[in-house]
Amino acid sequence: MMDRDRRLKSLIETLDPETQAIRVGMERTGEREHSEPIYPTSSFVFSDAEIMADAFINDSGLSIYARVDNPTVDGFCRRLAVMENAEACEAAATGMGAILALLMAHCQAGDRVLMSTGVFGATLTLLKKFFVKYGIELTLVQTTDMGAWEQALQTPAKLAYCETPSNPTIEIVDIAALSLLCRAQDCLLVVDNCFMTPALQKPLDLGADIVIHSATKYLDGQGRVMGGAVLGRRELIEPVTAFIRSGGVTMSPFNAWVFLKGLETLELRMREHSKRALKLAQWLEQQPEVSHVNYAGLEDHPQAALIARQASGGGGVLSFELKDAGRSRAWSFLNGTCLMSLTANLGDVKTTVCHPATTTHGRLEQVDRDVMGIRESLIRISVGLESVSDVMTDCERGFKNLA
Repeated sequence: MMDRDRRLKSLIETLDPETQAIRVGMERTGEREHSEPIYPTSSFVFSDAEIMADAFINDSGLSIYARVDNPTVDGFCRRLAVMENAEACEAAATGMGAILALLMAHCQAGDRVLMSTGVFGATLTLLKKFFVKYGIELTLVQTTDMGAWEQALQTPAKLAYCETPSNPTIEIVDIAALSLLCRAQDCLLVVDNCFMTPALQKPLDLGADIVIHSATKYLDGQGRVMGGAVLGRRELIEPVTAFIRSGGVTMSPFNAWVFLKGLETLELRMREHSKRALKLAQWLEQQPEVSHVNYAGLEDHPQAALIARQASGGGGVLSFELKDAGRSRAWSFLNGTCLMSLTANLGDVKTTVCHPATTTHGRLEQVDRDVMGIRESLIRISVGLESVSDVMTDCERGFKNLA
């Protein structure tokens, strides 16, 4: 390592978050590259048998096999850990792979999991269709009802899982308050920070034990690759690492490199996503075809005071209810648009739009959608970085198609 690199490494912890998002995780090689290298290799060689055995048996720090470790993936983990103020981070092939690894590492038959009603559809499906049949008990808790959380915690639970803001109804969990309730009952609090990212919200600083990311979304930011991450105290992440190494839900080096590039611009993008989403949300509130808008940046959000304490922006995702709308009317709105991408992904620089009841939450039973507030009239928009006026004009095309 060059002397300049050594000096910079010693200063990393003193740098501002914006700088850390660009400089942390860079291990320059003898080629003196300015951008992080990619290591697309399945295995690594050793100079002798003793050093090889030390790496395999004693975790000496040398990379051994791509399913187990990779320098590019390790660089992504180091950078994201600094941004989330976490001791450790483990990367997975997808966001759902990260959730799977978390549950496999920390739960066993007979354990009870509390889950907020406002989670991504696949997250609930993973628990209800798979983990429950292996002896995990699942209890759904109304996202914003702290009394319901407190009551649910009176019966022993291994972990409490929430997504805040919720997808797609934008309900907010009071992370600090829930963390106190969980700590008093020896229950791990897990927060999915996908919508806000560490640029706008740091759950570990608010008392959460573990943070989950679908890196596929904002951490990439351009809809290119898939990945996930689990972060928290070292002793909580080590079992996750062990499962990923054995289970093989490993992030690829190329994807990790793309995420490293995404993290460099995350704060700037989240600021602009938030600014544009707020403008669109305020405009949607004035449209005669809209009965209600859900967005964390609106002054009239029922949890505006909590949001102001907990986050530094509203994020890029909003949802709204069409008046007197069922499925066919909602689809008419979608089919009338053409600029917004009709896709269920989010966190892209391109604005995306979808109908949650028949996409992200479409495989859930109707009773679950009812509890989660996923009505047929609900439309979700992930606001990108295009001109907001162009997105508004596209929404007008959708409204005209309702006639």
